[in-house]
Amino acid sequence: MQRSSDDQRDLPSHPTTGAPMCRQSATTVCLVKSPSREHRELPGPAARLAVLPDPRDRRGRRHTLASVLLTAACAVLAGARSYLAIGQWARHAPQDTLARLGFRARGPLGVRLPASASTVRRVLVLVCPGGLADLLGHGPAGTESVAVDGKSARGSRTDTVPAAHLLSAVTAAGRTVSQLRVPDKTNEITAFTALLAPFDLAGAVVTADALHTQREHAKWLVEVKHAHYLLVVKGNQPKLHAALKSLPWKEVTARRYDRERGHGRHETRSVRMLTVTGLALDFPHVVQAVKILRHRTETKTGRVTRQTVYAITDMPAREASPQLIGRLARSQWGIEAVHHIRDTTFTEDASTIRTGHGPENMATLRNLAINTLRDTGCRNIAAGLREVSYTPFTRPLDLLQLP
Repeated sequence: MQRSSDDQRDLPSHPTTGAPMCRQSATTVCLVKSPSREHRELPGPAARLAVLPDPRDRRGRRHTLASVLLTAACAVLAGARSYLAIGQWARHAPQDTLARLGFRARGPLGVRLPASASTVRRVLVLVCPGGLADLLGHGPAGTESVAVDGKSARGSRTDTVPAAHLLSAVTAAGRTVSQLRVPDKTNEITAFTALLAPFDLAGAVVTADALHTQREHAKWLVEVKHAHYLLVVKGNQPKLHAALKSLPWKEVTARRYDRERGHGRHETRSVRMLTVTGLALDFPHVVQAVKILRHRTETKTGRVTRQTVYAITDMPAREASPQLIGRLARSQWGIEAVHHIRDTTFTEDASTIRTGHGPENMATLRNLAINTLRDTGCRNIAAGLREVSYTPFTRPLDLLQLP
């Protein structure tokens, strides 16, 4: 699968051969390249999944790769949480549903047979997770910000292998762009640029927690991707954190207050900003410093908590007001809402799927379900899944725009 020249430029190269490296591995040459921008922008998931290379042996294939993956996507939208549940959904699907999924008519009677649970499992264990996540993700074009954060699928842990840790990129509207599994024995820092490299981020603001407040990340975002950054600063950058903490915050006039009620709490947030150009802060392209103070009161218990967060950005005051920074900070916290939905609504942490690429590919299907339901205006994903489950063999296909 070919990539555009811009995509090729952003990928790391093998130290010996110079070939593009796989986004899923830091040590092996990529045999299946990530989808190009043209592939990601094909209309509908059926057309996009058709460009994914099939990892199965040519002998014995009864169903196309796209048909199996579309079956899994529709079943998850209808509430399936395991390979077995996907197989059961497929087994009960009527002939017209199987036809829309692309299963071929066979025999003199033209009967269409669905993929079995074992076939679904084999495909999801083997198919390229980076390619699947890119093709089924929501493009970041036109979005105000992209938040980056990680989540572990705790049920995928074994006695010898740690739980799959997935680094995701989510837009300000709560749509997942893509995700990558962080290689074992490393951390999210190694996967940051690989996750974002294929996408056009020009003009967007990338937000991330303190782990990604790295000088190389900031330089890459501004100089290579022509994006902006808003990065949290904590104790992992002690000198920078101390410098921000010592700034004259009491004298700041550029500030913003927001109050919010909901989820059993009252919250007040204040955002203060200072231009720090010329103060010799040791961080690339930094222009403004941010101090966010959050007061939260639990409605039932009356318990009050206070949190102070420092951040930095490359955007000047004329481009980034305290109101905008407050909204961007909330979008970063919003990525946790996506992870919460996967845990509570899809019971991701309780899933014992752990073989091969299964954990990350099932997480991608859950992200697709969330993206799809939110595109219809659904605010409560659990309620949306229940609505879909009432017509499980038509509604998921309609939502995914299958002919």
